[in-house]
Amino acid sequence: MILQALDAYYRRKQADPDPAKRLPADGLEDKEIPFVLELDASGALLDITDTRSYEGKKKIGQRFLVPQSVKKTSGVAANLFWDNAEYVLGVPDSKKLDESRKKNKETDYRQRLTEMRAVFRSKIAALPTPAQDDAGVRAVLAFLDTLELSTLERFPAFADIQASNPVLSFRLSGDFGLVCQRTAVVGAATASSDAAPDGLCLVRNEAAAIERLHPAIKGVWGAQTSGANIVSFNLDAFNSYGKLQGANAPLGKAAVFAYTTALNHLLARDSRQRIQVGDASTVFWAEEDHALESAIPDLFGDPPKDDPDRSVRAVEALYSAVHSGKFTAGGPDTRFHVLGLAPNAARIAIRFWETNTATELAQRIKQHFDDIDIVHADYEPRYLSLFRLLTAVALLNKADNIPPNLGGEVMRAILEGLPYPRTLMNLAVTRCRAEQQVSYARAAILKASLNRWIRFRQSHEKEFLPMLDLANTNPGYRLGRLFATLERIQEDAAGGPGRLNASIRDRYYGAASSTPAAVFSTLLRLSKHHLGKLSTGLAISRERLIGEIMDGFDASSFPPRILPLPDQARFALGYYQQRQAFFTKSEPKNVEESQ
Repeated sequence: MILQALDAYYRRKQADPDPAKRLPADGLEDKEIPFVLELDASGALLDITDTRSYEGKKKIGQRFLVPQSVKKTSGVAANLFWDNAEYVLGVPDSKKLDESRKKNKETDYRQRLTEMRAVFRSKIAALPTPAQDDAGVRAVLAFLDTLELSTLERFPAFADIQASNPVLSFRLSGDFGLVCQRTAVVGAATASSDAAPDGLCLVRNEAAAIERLHPAIKGVWGAQTSGANIVSFNLDAFNSYGKLQGANAPLGKAAVFAYTTALNHLLARDSRQRIQVGDASTVFWAEEDHALESAIPDLFGDPPKDDPDRSVRAVEALYSAVHSGKFTAGGPDTRFHVLGLAPNAARIAIRFWETNTATELAQRIKQHFDDIDIVHADYEPRYLSLFRLLTAVALLNKADNIPPNLGGEVMRAILEGLPYPRTLMNLAVTRCRAEQQVSYARAAILKASLNRWIRFRQSHEKEFLPMLDLANTNPGYRLGRLFATLERIQEDAAGGPGRLNASIRDRYYGAASSTPAAVFSTLLRLSKHHLGKLSTGLAISRERLIGEIMDGFDASSFPPRILPLPDQARFALGYYQQRQAFFTKSEPKNVEESQ
């Protein structure tokens, strides 16, 4: 199903009327080439062009359409007209050279370099006659036959090549494109294979020459930089019925090229159809051009600094589309696919896979934003990104500390309309207790998690509102409100927030939220002392609020001995919403104002 959807996406992009949007034809791929060797017609090296430019703090090379890469294993296998400096120039990789010297195998390594150069040249020399007659091909062969590394030292870029073993290619002087982009070379690279069909392709349901080794998938965060595979068999234990490697999952060469090209395109660094959700590299596409394809990064990601309102506009457009049933591009019944990938050694694990209509998907995403909607300060973002939600429950709020599977599980819950994973709420409660701080993001997580469980279990409990709910009688929620009120009284007695070295929240939040019987009697007694320092009107207002909150408790069971974890979440939510209520309404200053 996944490979069939990717194959269909490749075919759609190949048929795009805009050539700039088409994916590479069979036999070609889009590749970053940091350095280009400029040759004249005789094969003399004129210059080494550095194609890199800064993207943020990192230098990124220009991308070119080149012949498809070969599957490299432990043997020597060269790409056509492009490869790393070891293959193209015979320049040793500094790290490999140091390792070979430590193992007293430098001679073996240098012999391997000679073999790599020979294989690289032989692949070019093996091109059919029409390509051999091309001026660019003749220039490259002449360059390879006369190359002396000492002549390269006069070029400033050669030092970078020696240091990093980058990918190189060739360009004939006066041409705009690379040698491998010349008509004769492209024709040879994209020529259909003469291999006879030897199996039934499971993706296209047709007789085809079965691909033995599939090209690597690149761009999955945390996977090997050289790429990894979704379909691969490398041990005898994985073989069955006498079928070896690719024959275990028979896919035709054309289908393999299609699905790998489509997936690499979606995972590209500059793709607008991918987001990173925890350890899950998530890609998405529709069966026709659709507004959701470009909207999802803005819905779940942080907005750029130069356009902080982009996510707000995206969410508002989503709400409008759900209410009207119309999208700015694409139909409501268009099938939409979302695929989450995670690293797993040399392979790629499927974290989640969801396919549905655009309307159903939009409704589920809208429900997510409804669930995390909660009162907050004016300076805080109106809609929380998924990244902010996940980092809110991570140690030190660092992305590196997000539990490995959590991002994928949360994304799956959103896309399938399921309850959020229990781990999310548990971590939010734990961070609130450890840091004595209920932040906007954590409160949103707690409200959303509780409401989804109430809805999923069809409980009689009332769902939590975005703002303070005075009618909610849950003991955990009421205790959170009471704790916030007692903290506010202490702050009032000290002259306002920020005047205390340590508030009751700093000292007692953990115990109050888990074992309230141990601390609330002490806190209520202390509040009498703090109330005595307030003006008459404010003291009456605060005592009245305490009385209203206490009315929701059974006197025989107050305060509860312990609060289970779900009630600790309700405690944090009640505390947060009561605190927000203090800052969003005017406070009485005297008796007349309070009556």
